[in-house]
Amino acid sequence: MDELITKKLLGKRLRELRKRRGLKQETLAELVGFETSNSISNIENGYNYPSIQNLEKILKVLDSSFVEIFSVEHLQAPGDLLAEINAMLKSHPQKIGEVYKIIKAITD
Repeated sequence: MDELITKKLLGKRLRELRKRRGLKQETLAELVGFETSNSISNIENGYNYPSIQNLEKILKVLDSSFVEIFSVEHLQAPGDLLAEINAMLKSHPQKIGEVYKIIKAITD
Protein backbone atom coordinates (compact mmCIF):
# COMPACT_ATOMS: atom_id res chain seq x y z
CA MET A 1 0.00 0.00 0.00
CA ASP A 2 1.52 3.34 -0.90
CA GLU A 3 2.24 5.99 1.73
CA LEU A 4 -0.50 8.42 0.66
CA ILE A 5 -3.16 5.73 0.82
CA THR A 6 -1.86 4.59 4.21
CA LYS A 7 -2.00 8.15 5.57
CA LYS A 8 -5.54 8.62 4.30
CA LEU A 9 -6.74 5.29 5.72
CA LEU A 10 -5.12 5.99 9.08
CA GLY A 11 -6.75 9.42 9.09
CA LYS A 12 -10.17 7.99 8.24
CA ARG A 13 -9.80 5.41 10.99
CA LEU A 14 -8.78 8.04 13.54
CA ARG A 15 -11.81 10.16 12.55
CA GLU A 16 -14.06 7.11 12.87
CA LEU A 17 -12.76 6.30 16.37
CA ARG A 18 -12.94 9.94 17.48
CA LYS A 19 -16.53 10.31 16.31
CA ARG A 20 -17.46 6.99 17.90
CA ARG A 21 -16.30 8.47 21.22
CA GLY A 22 -18.37 11.60 20.54
CA LEU A 23 -15.38 13.94 20.52
CA LYS A 24 -14.82 17.00 18.36
CA GLN A 25 -11.37 17.59 16.87
CA GLU A 26 -10.89 20.53 19.23
CA THR A 27 -11.69 18.40 22.28
CA LEU A 28 -9.36 15.59 21.23
CA ALA A 29 -6.58 18.08 20.51
CA GLU A 30 -7.02 19.63 23.96
CA LEU A 31 -7.06 16.25 25.73
CA VAL A 32 -3.93 15.15 23.86
CA GLY A 33 -2.15 18.41 24.60
CA PHE A 34 -2.02 19.96 21.12
CA GLU A 35 -2.21 23.74 20.92
CA THR A 36 -4.82 23.68 18.14
CA SER A 37 -7.06 21.18 16.38
CA ASN A 38 -5.06 21.64 13.16
CA SER A 39 -2.81 18.73 14.07
CA ILE A 40 -5.79 16.39 14.44
CA SER A 41 -7.32 17.74 11.23
CA ASN A 42 -4.08 17.20 9.29
CA ILE A 43 -3.81 13.62 10.53
CA GLU A 44 -7.47 12.85 9.80
CA ASN A 45 -7.18 14.31 6.29
CA GLY A 46 -4.12 12.21 5.51
CA TYR A 47 -1.63 15.08 5.33
CA ASN A 48 0.54 14.03 8.29
CA TYR A 49 1.37 10.99 10.35
CA PRO A 50 1.32 11.51 14.10
CA SER A 51 4.57 10.86 15.94
CA ILE A 52 4.57 7.59 17.87
CA GLN A 53 4.33 9.58 21.12
CA ASN A 54 1.35 11.59 19.89
CA LEU A 55 -0.32 8.47 18.52
CA GLU A 56 0.03 6.85 21.94
CA LYS A 57 -1.60 9.92 23.55
CA ILE A 58 -4.42 9.91 20.99
CA LEU A 59 -5.05 6.20 21.49
CA LYS A 60 -5.13 6.63 25.26
CA VAL A 61 -7.73 9.42 25.00
CA LEU A 62 -9.78 7.36 22.52
CA ASP A 63 -9.42 4.24 24.70
CA SER A 64 -8.11 2.40 21.63
CA SER A 65 -5.16 0.19 20.77
CA PHE A 66 -2.55 0.13 18.02
CA VAL A 67 -4.29 -2.93 16.58
CA GLU A 68 -7.61 -1.09 16.50
CA ILE A 69 -6.25 2.07 14.87
CA PHE A 70 -4.52 0.10 12.13
CA SER A 71 -7.62 -2.00 11.35
CA VAL A 72 -8.39 -0.05 8.20
CA GLU A 73 -9.29 -2.69 5.65
CA HIS A 74 -13.00 -1.80 5.81
CA LEU A 75 -12.19 1.79 4.80
CA GLN A 76 -11.01 0.83 1.32
CA ALA A 77 -12.96 1.86 -1.78
CA PRO A 78 -16.09 -0.28 -2.34
CA GLY A 79 -14.71 -1.67 -5.61
CA ASP A 80 -11.52 -2.79 -3.87
CA LEU A 81 -13.53 -4.42 -1.09
CA LEU A 82 -15.70 -6.29 -3.59
CA ALA A 83 -12.64 -7.50 -5.46
CA GLU A 84 -11.12 -8.75 -2.20
CA ILE A 85 -14.37 -10.45 -1.17
CA ASN A 86 -14.64 -12.12 -4.58
CA ALA A 87 -11.05 -13.36 -4.33
CA MET A 88 -11.74 -14.78 -0.86
CA LEU A 89 -14.89 -16.53 -2.06
CA LYS A 90 -13.07 -18.00 -5.07
CA SER A 91 -10.53 -19.45 -2.66
CA HIS A 92 -13.26 -20.79 -0.35
CA PRO A 93 -16.34 -21.57 -2.47
CA GLN A 94 -17.80 -23.68 0.33
CA LYS A 95 -18.34 -20.47 2.31
CA ILE A 96 -20.53 -18.71 -0.29
CA GLY A 97 -23.77 -19.86 1.34
CA GLU A 98 -22.69 -18.65 4.78
CA VAL A 99 -21.57 -15.28 3.40
CA TYR A 100 -24.88 -14.94 1.56
CA LYS A 101 -26.82 -15.54 4.80
CA ILE A 102 -24.78 -12.91 6.64
CA ILE A 103 -25.23 -10.32 3.90
CA LYS A 104 -28.93 -11.10 3.62
CA ALA A 105 -29.38 -10.70 7.37
CA ILE A 106 -27.68 -7.32 7.56
CA THR A 107 -29.33 -5.88 4.46
CA ASP A 108 -32.95 -6.89 5.15
